[in-house]
Amino acid sequence: MALRLLDLFSCAGGAGMGYHRAGFEVVGVDIAPQPRYPFEFTQADCLTLDPEFIATFDAVHASPPCQSYSDLAKRNGNADAWPRLIEPVREMLIQSGLPYVIENVEGAPLINPVVLCGTMFPGLRVLRHRLFEASFEIVAPVHGKHPKVHTFDKRKSHFGKTDEWKDFVQVTGGGNCTLAAAREAMGIDWMSKGEINESIPPAYTQLIGEQMIRHIEESREADYKVRRRA
Repeated sequence: MALRLLDLFSCAGGAGMGYHRAGFEVVGVDIAPQPRYPFEFTQADCLTLDPEFIATFDAVHASPPCQSYSDLAKRNGNADAWPRLIEPVREMLIQSGLPYVIENVEGAPLINPVVLCGTMFPGLRVLRHRLFEASFEIVAPVHGKHPKVHTFDKRKSHFGKTDEWKDFVQVTGGGNCTLAAAREAMGIDWMSKGEINESIPPAYTQLIGEQMIRHIEESREADYKVRRRA
């Protein structure tokens, strides 16, 4: 029977897909409807979930809204206009007693986070840095050198010398490539452009999910040995 993972603040399922590929049965929760979420989904406020419902899972991933911590909000001076949810989410996950992961942008107040980047994963073509705090150790691949990114800006020296189907692309904001190329670059084939803007590549959480499964299995084996000796 597959381990079950609760995917909080799920959006359209980029993180959830990675955990699914790692071997989890995934259930998503988001306060907004997510018609393209690829797994079982419940529309709800993640911070008001019943602890007994959370306890039916083996692990939890949470991607609280990042606007308050983003570079854009800091530049605009309106970071305080957005809710800061990492601290209450962390407390909820600690209280659950389950293995957990919290994902957010650079600058977010995560504890001892690991940084993942598209250069770490063969096949990805995006420079999307994301931080991951976990209740277990995450081992990250080597962070590769950042290549030049496909551009529409004629002022840049490499304008006209890149290909959206071969080179790294920008998928946030207005982007610099077609939706089809953005999907291929991210390893996502079901999202709209707006959903891809908010997503992380599934490869990130597939890596984390595989390590999380090993952590759960090793912890359960250690607990079993302790009980046998008791």
